[in-house]
Amino acid sequence: MKENSKESLQEWLTKGDHDIESAQSLFEKHGYTDIIAFLIQQAIEKYLKGYLIYYGGKLKKIHDLQELINEATKIDKAFGGFLDPCIKISKYYIDTRYPGFPSEYSQEEIKKSLFVAQKIIKKIKQSIK
Repeated sequence: MKENSKESLQEWLTKGDHDIESAQSLFEKHGYTDIIAFLIQQAIEKYLKGYLIYYGGKLKKIHDLQELINEATKIDKAFGGFLDPCIKISKYYIDTRYPGFPSEYSQEEIKKSLFVAQKIIKKIKQSIK
């Protein structure tokens, strides 16, 4: 592993931490669920991109969690267990940004998505120790 991949990893994880911590805080304060959903998607995306770069992948300027999970699964098959929830969470990127898409999500859905995000983050942190 090159030193710059370590630095790049930390930059991605720091940004991801900002997103997931903000999502958690807003959730606890019963904030707007569309904003929380967007932050959850962003946190997972940033953690996965950092993980993939750390293991030698090239940065892909995409927001599709399904594709990122599929790439991560090539490194560690355990990521395959996150595919189905990430397909749903991936939709938050577009749906929360533009009119005409769902603008609110139930507290239960957001709680489940936060749980998935935290599991992915924990898995990635354990993988890079």
